[in-house]
Amino acid sequence: MKFKQILAASATILILHVTGNWKVDTAKAKVNFTVHGPFGTVHGSFTGLETTIKFNEKDLSSSSIAASIDAKTVSTGVSLRNSDLRNKEEWFNTGKYPRISFKSKKIEKTDKGFKAIGDLTIKGITKPVEIPFTFTNKANSGVFAGQFIIKRSDYNLGKPGGSVGSDITIILTVPVNNS
Repeated sequence: MKFKQILAASATILILHVTGNWKVDTAKAKVNFTVHGPFGTVHGSFTGLETTIKFNEKDLSSSSIAASIDAKTVSTGVSLRNSDLRNKEEWFNTGKYPRISFKSKKIEKTDKGFKAIGDLTIKGITKPVEIPFTFTNKANSGVFAGQFIIKRSDYNLGKPGGSVGSDITIILTVPVNNS
Protein backbone atom coordinates (compact mmCIF):
# COMPACT_ATOMS: atom_id res chain seq x y z
CA MET A 1 0.00 0.00 0.00
CA LYS A 2 2.79 2.44 0.90
CA PHE A 3 4.57 1.64 -2.34
CA LYS A 4 1.47 2.63 -4.35
CA GLN A 5 1.21 5.94 -2.44
CA ILE A 6 4.87 6.74 -3.06
CA LEU A 7 4.50 5.81 -6.73
CA ALA A 8 1.38 8.00 -7.09
CA ALA A 9 3.07 10.95 -5.38
CA SER A 10 6.17 10.56 -7.58
CA ALA A 11 4.03 10.42 -10.73
CA THR A 12 2.15 13.57 -9.68
CA ILE A 13 5.40 15.45 -9.05
CA LEU A 14 6.80 14.28 -12.39
CA ILE A 15 3.65 15.33 -14.28
CA LEU A 16 3.70 18.77 -12.64
CA HIS A 17 7.37 19.21 -13.48
CA VAL A 18 6.97 18.06 -17.09
CA THR A 19 3.91 20.19 -17.86
CA GLY A 20 5.68 23.27 -16.50
CA ASN A 21 2.61 25.25 -15.44
CA TRP A 22 3.74 27.77 -12.83
CA LYS A 23 1.68 29.99 -10.54
CA VAL A 24 3.24 33.25 -9.35
CA ASP A 25 3.44 34.04 -5.65
CA THR A 26 1.93 37.50 -6.18
CA ALA A 27 2.69 38.70 -2.65
CA LYS A 28 6.41 38.03 -3.09
CA ALA A 29 6.81 38.95 -6.78
CA LYS A 30 8.88 42.08 -7.40
CA VAL A 31 8.63 44.33 -10.42
CA ASN A 32 11.11 47.14 -9.81
CA PHE A 33 12.53 49.85 -12.02
CA THR A 34 15.24 52.49 -12.00
CA VAL A 35 15.67 55.61 -14.09
CA HIS A 36 18.09 58.50 -13.78
CA GLY A 37 16.34 61.67 -12.64
CA PRO A 38 17.39 65.27 -12.04
CA PHE A 39 18.51 64.50 -8.46
CA GLY A 40 19.95 61.01 -8.92
CA THR A 41 18.54 57.58 -9.63
CA VAL A 42 14.83 57.10 -9.04
CA HIS A 43 13.81 53.66 -7.77
CA GLY A 44 10.25 52.44 -8.09
CA SER A 45 8.04 49.39 -8.18
CA PHE A 46 4.72 47.93 -9.26
CA THR A 47 2.67 45.34 -7.35
CA GLY A 48 -0.03 42.77 -8.13
CA LEU A 49 1.68 40.90 -10.97
CA GLU A 50 -0.72 38.58 -12.83
CA THR A 51 0.81 35.85 -14.99
CA THR A 52 0.25 32.71 -16.97
CA ILE A 53 3.56 30.87 -17.13
CA LYS A 54 4.10 27.64 -19.03
CA PHE A 55 7.79 26.90 -18.77
CA ASN A 56 9.65 23.65 -19.24
CA GLU A 57 13.42 23.88 -19.68
CA LYS A 58 13.35 20.70 -21.79
CA ASP A 59 10.53 21.89 -24.07
CA LEU A 60 10.98 25.61 -24.76
CA SER A 61 8.86 25.43 -27.94
CA SER A 62 5.73 24.88 -25.83
CA SER A 63 6.79 27.40 -23.16
CA SER A 64 5.16 30.83 -22.90
CA ILE A 65 4.79 33.77 -20.55
CA ALA A 66 1.94 36.26 -20.39
CA ALA A 67 1.99 38.89 -17.65
CA SER A 68 0.26 42.11 -16.74
CA ILE A 69 0.27 44.61 -13.93
CA ASP A 70 -2.00 47.42 -12.77
CA ALA A 71 -0.22 50.62 -13.82
CA LYS A 72 -1.70 52.61 -10.93
CA THR A 73 0.30 50.52 -8.44
CA VAL A 74 3.44 52.44 -9.49
CA SER A 75 5.28 53.62 -6.39
CA THR A 76 8.50 55.61 -6.02
CA GLY A 77 8.25 56.57 -2.37
CA VAL A 78 7.29 60.17 -3.22
CA SER A 79 3.54 60.78 -3.21
CA LEU A 80 3.58 63.81 -5.55
CA ARG A 81 5.74 61.93 -8.08
CA ASN A 82 3.44 58.88 -7.79
CA SER A 83 0.41 61.07 -8.47
CA ASP A 84 2.06 62.59 -11.55
CA LEU A 85 3.10 59.16 -12.86
CA ARG A 86 -0.42 57.78 -12.40
CA ASN A 87 -2.46 60.74 -13.63
CA LYS A 88 -0.56 62.80 -16.18
CA GLU A 89 -0.94 62.01 -19.88
CA GLU A 90 2.82 62.43 -20.36
CA TRP A 91 3.42 59.53 -17.97
CA PHE A 92 1.20 56.48 -17.42
CA ASN A 93 -2.28 58.12 -17.44
CA THR A 94 -3.65 55.05 -15.67
CA GLY A 95 -7.27 56.15 -16.12
CA LYS A 96 -6.85 55.72 -19.87
CA TYR A 97 -4.18 52.98 -19.87
CA PRO A 98 -4.80 50.84 -16.76
CA ARG A 99 -2.56 47.83 -17.57
CA ILE A 100 1.02 47.19 -18.60
CA SER A 101 1.39 43.79 -20.28
CA PHE A 102 3.88 41.39 -21.82
CA LYS A 103 3.22 38.36 -24.02
CA SER A 104 6.00 36.10 -25.22
CA LYS A 105 6.23 34.86 -28.80
CA LYS A 106 9.02 32.42 -28.01
CA ILE A 107 11.50 31.47 -25.33
CA GLU A 108 15.10 30.57 -26.13
CA LYS A 109 18.06 29.14 -24.23
CA THR A 110 21.08 31.48 -23.87
CA ASP A 111 24.60 31.16 -22.44
CA LYS A 112 23.43 32.74 -19.17
CA GLY A 113 19.94 31.25 -18.93
CA PHE A 114 17.00 32.06 -21.18
CA LYS A 115 15.30 34.93 -22.99
CA ALA A 116 11.65 35.62 -23.58
CA ILE A 117 11.05 37.32 -26.90
CA GLY A 118 7.71 39.05 -27.15
CA ASP A 119 5.66 42.22 -27.01
CA LEU A 120 5.53 44.77 -24.19
CA THR A 121 2.53 47.12 -24.12
CA ILE A 122 2.61 50.39 -22.17
CA LYS A 123 0.10 53.21 -22.75
CA GLY A 124 -1.45 51.30 -25.65
CA ILE A 125 1.92 51.18 -27.46
CA THR A 126 3.26 47.69 -28.22
CA LYS A 127 6.95 47.16 -28.94
CA PRO A 128 9.05 44.01 -29.30
CA VAL A 129 11.37 43.28 -26.36
CA GLU A 130 13.75 40.57 -25.26
CA ILE A 131 13.81 39.76 -21.57
CA PRO A 132 16.87 37.78 -20.46
CA PHE A 133 16.10 35.68 -17.40
CA THR A 134 17.25 32.83 -15.22
CA PHE A 135 15.13 30.14 -13.63
CA THR A 136 16.06 28.46 -10.38
CA ASN A 137 14.04 25.27 -10.01
CA LYS A 138 13.49 23.70 -6.60
CA ALA A 139 11.18 20.71 -7.31
CA ASN A 140 7.66 22.21 -6.99
CA SER A 141 8.79 25.84 -6.75
CA GLY A 142 11.22 28.18 -8.39
CA VAL A 143 12.23 31.75 -9.10
CA PHE A 144 12.30 33.58 -12.42
CA ALA A 145 14.71 36.54 -12.32
CA GLY A 146 15.43 38.97 -15.12
CA GLN A 147 16.48 42.46 -16.03
CA PHE A 148 16.04 44.48 -19.21
CA ILE A 149 16.07 48.07 -20.45
CA ILE A 150 13.41 49.96 -22.37
CA LYS A 151 13.57 53.39 -23.96
CA ARG A 152 11.21 55.88 -22.31
CA SER A 153 10.51 57.49 -25.70
CA ASP A 154 9.33 54.18 -27.22
CA TYR A 155 6.26 54.32 -24.97
CA ASN A 156 5.73 58.11 -24.85
CA LEU A 157 6.71 58.24 -21.18
CA GLY A 158 7.61 61.78 -20.17
CA LYS A 159 8.73 64.59 -22.41
CA PRO A 160 11.48 64.06 -24.97
CA GLY A 161 14.87 65.02 -23.58
CA GLY A 162 14.66 66.82 -20.28
CA SER A 163 16.27 65.81 -17.04
CA VAL A 164 14.81 62.28 -16.82
CA GLY A 165 17.05 59.59 -18.30
CA SER A 166 16.05 57.97 -21.57
CA ASP A 167 16.55 54.38 -20.34
CA ILE A 168 14.38 52.60 -17.79
CA THR A 169 15.85 49.45 -16.25
CA ILE A 170 13.25 46.88 -15.19
CA ILE A 171 14.22 44.24 -12.63
CA LEU A 172 12.00 41.17 -12.13
CA THR A 173 12.00 38.61 -9.32
CA VAL A 174 9.09 36.21 -9.66
CA PRO A 175 8.75 33.30 -7.21
CA VAL A 176 6.49 30.52 -8.52
CA ASN A 177 4.93 27.20 -7.55
CA ASN A 178 3.69 24.34 -9.72
CA SER A 179 -0.03 24.71 -10.31
